[in-house]
Order: sequence, then C-alpha cells, then structure tokens
Amino acid sequence: MAEKFSIMYTPQGRRLHISGTLPANFIGEKTDDGTICALNEHNAAAIRRELPWCAPERVRLRKSIGCGDRLGIATAGHLRAVREGNMFPVLAQQSMREMQRARRSPKKVLDDATWGILEANYQMGFGCDADHLKTIEDIDACADAGFIGYTLDPGQYVDDAANTAGFDTLREKVNALNWATLRSNPQAHNDYFVAQHNFAEIDYLRSAAKYGAALAHVAVLNAHLAQKLGKNSYDLEVSVDETATVTTPAEHRFIALELKRLDINFIGLAPRFVGDFEKGVDYIGDLAAFEADYIQHVAIANEFDYKLSIHSGSDKFSIYPIIAKHSGSKVHVKTAGTSWVEALRVIAEKDGALFRQILVLACAGYDQNRASYHVSGNVDNIPHVADANLPSLLDHFDTREVLHVSFGQVLAQFYDAIYAVLNTHIESYHTVLHRHFKRHIQPFKA
Repeated sequence: MAEKFSIMYTPQGRRLHISGTLPANFIGEKTDDGTICALNEHNAAAIRRELPWCAPERVRLRKSIGCGDRLGIATAGHLRAVREGNMFPVLAQQSMREMQRARRSPKKVLDDATWGILEANYQMGFGCDADHLKTIEDIDACADAGFIGYTLDPGQYVDDAANTAGFDTLREKVNALNWATLRSNPQAHNDYFVAQHNFAEIDYLRSAAKYGAALAHVAVLNAHLAQKLGKNSYDLEVSVDETATVTTPAEHRFIALELKRLDINFIGLAPRFVGDFEKGVDYIGDLAAFEADYIQHVAIANEFDYKLSIHSGSDKFSIYPIIAKHSGSKVHVKTAGTSWVEALRVIAEKDGALFRQILVLACAGYDQNRASYHVSGNVDNIPHVADANLPSLLDHFDTREVLHVSFGQVLAQFYDAIYAVLNTHIESYHTVLHRHFKRHIQPFKA
C-alpha cells in the first residue's frame, strides 16, 4: 500500500500525494491523479493509522542510534545510512530546549519523523525519544503527542561539590536528602550499599551525596510518567552526562542499584564519561584513558542489563571503534545538532551569500548561544576562505561549534530562506546526511 502514498516537494514545501481513491480520515484537495494533502497533524495521525510502520515502537535493548533532526526534513537521509548498518533508528528525537528554538512542538517532531519514514518507505521500525526532559509539564506535552521513549535529565540536581567534599560534609548532604521520595532512611540506605553491596563507606557517601537528589527527581518524574502512560509501556533512559564532574564506576554502580531499588524500569543510562564530549566535533581526550574507563562502565551495564547511552555522540569518530568493541549490542549513540551543521554545508555549497550571513550572525551571537552547551570553539579561529571553498568550513572545529549552538538565533532570522534552499536541494541534503551518518553507523556494524 506504500505506493499509494508519497511525499512530494513543491515550492510551498512538502506535501502528501495520495493516488487513487482517498481513504477515510484524510483531508486534501483532489487533482487529476489523486489528492494533495498538507503535512499537518490530522493527516499524520491518519497515515499512522493507515500504515502502522509509520508510527514509533519501543526500542528496548536493541543496538540503536538517535538521529536528531532540528529541521524536520532529515529523516530520509538518515535512513539511507541506517539501511547500510544494523542499528535501530530513533528518529523523533529532540529536547524541549531545542524544540523551542526551532519553532517546533512534540507533535511536530513526531509528525515530521512520520513523513520522513513514509518518504523513505522504511518499514523496519523506528523509535522516538522525548529527550532531556526535566519537568512534569515537559512529560505531559510529549506524552500527549504520542511519544513512547523518554530521556529524563535530573542534571540540575547533581551535586558536583560532593566530588571533593570531606567525610563530614558528605554525611550532612546525605542526611539532608528527601528520604520520603527515596523510600528509605540514612541508616537503611547506608546498610543497603555498604553491607549488602560492598561499597566502601566513602564511595557510598560521595555517590549518595552527589546523585541522591537527582535520583529522587527521576523517581518523581517516572512515577508521573507511569501513571500517565501505564507502567512498562514506554522506554526510559536516565541521563547524568551534562555535569561538571565525571561519573566514576562506583557512582555509576550506585545509580544503577538505586534505580533498581526504586523499581524504575530503565533501558539506558548516560553517564558523564572521562574526556570531553563537545558538540558536533570529535572526542577530546586520551583514548587509552577513555577505553580503560569505558570497559568498567560496560561491565556495570552488563551486570544490570541495560544499554550505555553516548550523549553528544555526534562526530565522535575516534572512539566509535572502542565503544563498538566493548559494548556489543547494548549501546545507544545519540546525535542531534550534527544534522543541522550538515544542512549548513548544503547552504554553503548552494547559496554562499546566505551562508556568509548565517556565519556572521552566528559569530556575533556565539557568547550568548554557547551558554547552555559544552563547547570550546573560538570565533577568532574561523578561517577566511573564498566562496568556492565555503563548504570546507564545515570541516573546521571552531566553525562547527559556532554554527552548532547558533541554530535558534539563525532560524529566527533566516527560517524561510534556509528551508527554501534545502527544499530546493533536498537530494543534496539527503546525500550529505547519508555520507555523514555512514561514518557514525559503520563502526557498529559487526
């Protein structure tokens, strides 16, 4: 039945073309060869009913890759690369922060993935990820949109000061935790980890002081999610990667044990690994140190049967072989802004004048735009190049980071112009994404 439905590109944007008799529940305009329908919320719901493979499914423990799409037109390009590997695609993935900056809603994110699936005629299943959710209001918005995959981010409650605090201070911090929400008390909790699970006293105290409040927040959010959707009806990941201090193996094991003790059914955990995972660029750090640390994290994930999730996973080409070697199938690589940066590569090639305007704006707003991201790029390091070489700037460290974090500001000023170029050259965009994402996926093919 897929041949009855197709996505077409028009000067006004993408449209759904339905050949033959119009099925019930679709709204569109009749033409000589069928019906042209807007890609709106109503028709997206109708296509998911008509073609169930256009609706997301749970990912569970399958080896997977998150393909964030800030513009909503990247899915077909992502899937060209996915078809050549063996990672399950998570396509409707965006944080509330990014949705707001990209003028999107949870419904729009899910619907855009639906249309991309149809465009690619991809019938092998895909997942969704309401990413980095921090509040009950965010959960409600994503649940109402139809998301069945969630990443909870309690990072604001992680106490990085515990990383260097002394014994007495740690004890005070632990005593002050919300024990009602944690369903325990300081003495019982201490006994559970020290006596039953062989934690050294100092490792327990540091772990509990650092992550106790964060896990209490996860418990509150998950309880609301379970009440809203039904327990065990969704995939859950917990993220503590966006913190100032590294998650040690002892702290990782504490988090896993505490999630299990609180009866939180999770499929993935994103620790803060050693080294730097900056946005849109390769791993920064000692590869041998990363491998030695990563092996310990893999052992903990295997012990409790969940996946390690690699956040800010875009373009970390130097460590993909290490991750693939040690993780086996229990891994999720999460990418987001790299597809936006690669869209700008197409604009640099097809409309150099527009690209230069975008770069000027991004450089001017970089100090403000970088505030909520982990980046170290410097606008003064961006080289001056001739028009013919503009696409080469997208291979430059500082350019990539400056453009990566500027997307909200850039879209606010150049929204229509950007979509006009990309819709006109959609095949070029999908080709660029195919080439770029093959480099992400191929190391995990074994």
